[in-house]
Amino acid sequence: MRLLLKDLTRFTTQHRTLYCYLFLSLWIFLLIAGMYRYVGNAEHNGNLLGSGGGGFGPGTVRSSSAGSASSDASSSAQRFAKYRERCAPLAQLIRMDDGGILEGWKLQGVLLVIRHGDRGPMSHVHANGINCGVPADGDSLVNRYRSFVHNSSSSASGANHMYWNKVGPFHGFPLLPATERGCPLGQLTYKGIAQLLHVGDIMHQIYAHPLGLLLKPTVLRSAGDTTTTPHTLLNSDEVVVFTTRYRRTFQSALALLFALLPPDKWLALNVKESHSMAFCFADCSCAQSLVLQKRLASLADRQLLRRSDVLAVMQWIGGALLQHTATEGGITNPFEVVDAMLTVLCHDANLPCRRRNASQTVMASTRANQDLVDVINIDQDETATNQQQEGLAAVESELQPDPGSLDTGEGCVDPVHVDTLMSFADELSQRSARHTYYKRSGLLRAYGMIRHIVGYMLKMISGDRTKFVLYSGHDCTMQYLTAALGIVTGQGQTINYASRLAFEVYRSDAHTDYYFRVVYNGRDVTQQIDFCEGGKSLRVTRDSRGNKADLCPIENIIRFLHEDYFAPLNATNFKEACATPIGQTAKANEF
Repeated sequence: MRLLLKDLTRFTTQHRTLYCYLFLSLWIFLLIAGMYRYVGNAEHNGNLLGSGGGGFGPGTVRSSSAGSASSDASSSAQRFAKYRERCAPLAQLIRMDDGGILEGWKLQGVLLVIRHGDRGPMSHVHANGINCGVPADGDSLVNRYRSFVHNSSSSASGANHMYWNKVGPFHGFPLLPATERGCPLGQLTYKGIAQLLHVGDIMHQIYAHPLGLLLKPTVLRSAGDTTTTPHTLLNSDEVVVFTTRYRRTFQSALALLFALLPPDKWLALNVKESHSMAFCFADCSCAQSLVLQKRLASLADRQLLRRSDVLAVMQWIGGALLQHTATEGGITNPFEVVDAMLTVLCHDANLPCRRRNASQTVMASTRANQDLVDVINIDQDETATNQQQEGLAAVESELQPDPGSLDTGEGCVDPVHVDTLMSFADELSQRSARHTYYKRSGLLRAYGMIRHIVGYMLKMISGDRTKFVLYSGHDCTMQYLTAALGIVTGQGQTINYASRLAFEVYRSDAHTDYYFRVVYNGRDVTQQIDFCEGGKSLRVTRDSRGNKADLCPIENIIRFLHEDYFAPLNATNFKEACATPIGQTAKANEF
């Protein structure tokens, strides 16, 4: 027994140093864990509250140091990934529920509504170091398109395809962005070109063959004459293109169609102008739709006034990113700041900083680039921004910041600031899309476009040569249309860059009945439409793997347009709906 105790004592003495190291390591680990938790809480509270309950200044921003960056790295990446969905990264542009070939059905035609691709900001921002181009290793579709455009410009015929040389409203419009890497004001970027080329490639895979868009001219020799068989050469009715008179929508349309069509058919295209972002054609003027939009904007303003943290973040980010100064009245439109912030997020740029002179702003990455220039152009306006400005004017005096509360010191925008602003914008977008004003306004704004779409559907099923109709528009174009049809996108009012809404028209091989389906960004949304839901649609097999598709009878949308369209507005026609006074303004708590 004594020998055993003696051995144990000797063993303990020999390993005393090891025990000391283990104890010391445990103590250091607990100390670091406690400090990490304390610093994380202090940083979160400090960034949101600042000094005096909502102010953002040097002290607040400097508390977000390297330790903050490392502690929030993973969560920031996840948050930013969610916000970057609206940027439409190329990996997000994929084929999903899109049709084309359904067993037992023939595709008669497709009507496609798109939003333009990635663009520069709608307001002047400090854009040093932001690269709005394609990756350094290039994009094969972009390279092929650019090469085609450049080669065509020096063709033997002398035609200059660097600019649209056909007679019409788009004569002289450039086919490519002005700079390789720049973010020109309100203009399409090379990243936007890449997005629409990839969307066009998806459309090519799905629709080009079933619609017969790849057929080559067949020469028939008879008595020495050369003619072509019907339906093989592109004519003015086979592919119809409508776009607003903005460079970003025009260039987006042509980029998509270049990937969809053979080069000879692309060169034969004729582009028609829509004078309205709503593509309303003959049914545009409607005072009540403006009243509804202003009331919806007013409700949004009231929500903003309740959020002092968002107001403070808006001033801080706006002061760092926008080319505004406090002497100009500060920042009053949160959506202007969100739009500018997307220029940073969509192009993986570092968050902006500002120096003690508020008018002298620098980015965290200050590498200058001669290509990064702002191009002021007449087509920089965006309807969404204009609508928000109209609504904000009603309460602008309430939103004017106190000059004494704004700190013009130096500092950088923190990921928590971005999260506060963007999460508020997402919440506001969801609430707005659920409000009755949004639905009613969409019905009034989209009536002309839905009439136009139904008209082309009838042409397609009556044997007309029209196979593909493209509407190249804006976010508001998609907002009006989805609101009127009751389509829920999952993002509220937010419409991603390069979004697409396809109406696929089919004829049964077994009988002469005609149906259509609606696909939003590759997702079948036919069942979301009131006149197509449940038993009103026909479920068919989409492919050999057993996937299903919902087909809605053409007569359902015709009946909806002529009989039920204006029921939610307590009217029977467009003129009456636009003349009927809107009821009492909704209370703020109804938003």
